[in-house]
Amino acid sequence: MPNCFSVGDTYRITRRILIGQLAALAAWAQNDDNPLRQLRDTHPRLILTDADLDPLHALIRDQPLAHRIYADLEKESDRLLTVPPAEYKMTGNRLNFQTGRVLDRVSTLALMYRLSGRDPYLRRAVLELRAAANFRDWNPSRFVETAEMLHAFALGYDWLYNALAPGERAWMRDAMVSKAFDPALAAYRLDTGWPREHLNWNMVCNASVGLAALAMAGDAVDAAVNEKSAALLRFALESIPHGLSTYGTEGSWPEGPAYWNFVTRYVSEFFNGLQTSLNNDFGLSFFHGVDRAGRFRIHITGPNGKVFNFGDSAEDAGLVPEMFWLAKRFSTPQYSWSEQKALERSNHPDAFDLVWFDRDARSPSQPPAWPLDAIFRGVDVVCFRSSWDDPNAIYLAAKGGDNKDAHTHFDLGTFVLDAGGIRWAADLGPDDYDLPGYFGNKRASYYRVRTEAHNTLLIDDQNQDPRAEARITRSEFSPDLSWVQIDLSRANGNKVKQWTRRIGIAQRQAVLIGDSLHSDQPVEIIWGMMTDAEISVSGQTAMLRKNGWNLAAEIRTPRHAVFDIAPLRSAPPQAQNPGFHKLIVRLGDKSTELDLNIVLTPYKDGQAKPKIATQFPA
Repeated sequence: MPNCFSVGDTYRITRRILIGQLAALAAWAQNDDNPLRQLRDTHPRLILTDADLDPLHALIRDQPLAHRIYADLEKESDRLLTVPPAEYKMTGNRLNFQTGRVLDRVSTLALMYRLSGRDPYLRRAVLELRAAANFRDWNPSRFVETAEMLHAFALGYDWLYNALAPGERAWMRDAMVSKAFDPALAAYRLDTGWPREHLNWNMVCNASVGLAALAMAGDAVDAAVNEKSAALLRFALESIPHGLSTYGTEGSWPEGPAYWNFVTRYVSEFFNGLQTSLNNDFGLSFFHGVDRAGRFRIHITGPNGKVFNFGDSAEDAGLVPEMFWLAKRFSTPQYSWSEQKALERSNHPDAFDLVWFDRDARSPSQPPAWPLDAIFRGVDVVCFRSSWDDPNAIYLAAKGGDNKDAHTHFDLGTFVLDAGGIRWAADLGPDDYDLPGYFGNKRASYYRVRTEAHNTLLIDDQNQDPRAEARITRSEFSPDLSWVQIDLSRANGNKVKQWTRRIGIAQRQAVLIGDSLHSDQPVEIIWGMMTDAEISVSGQTAMLRKNGWNLAAEIRTPRHAVFDIAPLRSAPPQAQNPGFHKLIVRLGDKSTELDLNIVLTPYKDGQAKPKIATQFPA
C-alpha cells in the first residue's frame, strides 16, 4: 500500500507524538512527584553554586583562554561602574533593548562579584536591579521581554542572595511577583498564547519563569508567594514540551540560527538550574534533539565564523556559551571546540562563557571524525565543507524549508558559500523589526525578505508562495561529489509545475548548482547570487575577486544563458546594502523549460584554477 503521508505530514505527526510523550513526563513531574521536594534550601542554587567557585578559580588560573575571559569580564564590569543603569525606553512596542541590557549587566556583575568579592560590583548590580524594579512594568503584552527581565532578577537574587540585605531581597521578590509572576499565572491559566506555542516565546518564557520559581521557592514570608513559585514551576514543566518538540531530531531549529541560540541558551540555563536546585531535570534535556542541538550549531557555522543565516538571523555567529554546557551534559567535546573557536574571534565574552567553560575540546576532525556533510531534516538544511580545521576551506549550505515558519524569508532553495575566509554568496540577513508591518501585512514588500534578495531562482519577478514547502528528496555523499536534491515545485504556487535544485561540492574543490524546471506557461527565470566581491562578467563566465582570492563562475548549460550584474532595490528606511551586488544569469525570453547548470570554483591568486569535470548523475 503506498504511503499516503507527505514528509511534512510525517514531521507534524511525529511532533504531536513527541509533545504527548513530553507532556506525560511533565505531568509526572507535576503530579506524581513534588518537583520541589529535593529543593536545595540554601543559596546560590541556580547553575553556579558556591562549591563551583574554587574549581572555577583554578580554571581561571591555569587555563589561558579562561584567564582571558575573566580579564575581559573584569574590564566590562569596571566599565559598567561608570555608566547609568537602564531606563524604561520603548522602541516601537518593544522593551527588549532594555531587558537584554539588564540581563547582560546583572549576570556579568553578579558573577564577577562572586569571583572577586569586590563590593562595587555588588552595589552596581543592585543599582541595576533597583532601577528595573522601578519600571512601571516589564512590557507584559510582549511577555518574552518580561521573561528576559525576570531571568535577570532570578540570577541577581540567587547569586547575590547572601550579600543582600533583607530589605533588598524583599523588593526584588515584590518586583518579580507583581511584574512577572502574576502575569505569567494569568497566561498559564488562559492556556493560550505562548504557553501553548511551539516556538521561541514558549522556550524563553518557560525557562525564565522556571528559573525564577526555583530562585524564590521557600524564601518568602508570605505563604501565597511560595505557592505561586510552586505553581509556576509546575506550569513551566507542563508547557515547555510544546517548545522542545520543535527541535529537529538532529538538533535544528526552524526560526534560524539566531533563534536557535536564543532558545537553546534559555533552556540550557533552565535545565542546568533544575539540576543544581533539585538534582533532577526530569529527563527534559534528553528529549527530541536537545542532545544534538550543538551539532546543528557546528555544521551551520562556516570556517570563517559566519553562520548560514537564513531567516531573521545575522551572519556573525557570535558567542554561544551554552555549547560548553551541552558539551558537558552530553559528553561531546566537539561542542566545546566550537565555542573556544568563537571566543578566539571575540573580545566581548559572555559571563556564561566563564560559568560553563569547558577545557576539554576536540575538533570534529579528530577520531572518530565527524562527516564533513550533514542534512538537518527538520528544517531541510544541508551543509558541506572541505575541511574542519582549514580556515580557507570551502563551506556550502543550502535550504528547502517551510515559508510558513516564523521568521522565515521567501528563500526556498537559497545557499551561502565561503572559501578562502571569504563569504562569496551571502544572505543579507534581517531588516529592522520596527519597520511598519515587518511582521505583518508589509513583510513581503521588504527587500531583504523578498525572494529577489536571496540566492535562488526568481520567477516572474515575484515572491515565492508564503505557504510553500520544499523538501530534500535525494542525497548522495562521496569523495568525488556530495550533493542533495531539493524539490521546489511548490515554491511558486501554480506558476511552476516542477522544479528541482541540485547543489553540492565536487572533489572538495568546487560547487555545482543545477536547476531543472518545467512550467505549463512561459515564465521569466533569473538565477541570482548576492555578493560583496568585485565582479566582472563575460558571457557564460564571470569572475569574482576579493582579498587575494577568486571565484570563477561558469554556466555549463544552457548555451544561450549569460551572466550579468543587477542592482539591489532597497529604498530607505529599509537597511541599505553598501558594497553588495547581485550576480545573475539571464536566460533571454520567457520559457517553459530550464536545465541550468553552474559551477563555482574558488582559488587563490597565483594558483591555478582547479579543473572540475564532475557532473550531477542522471
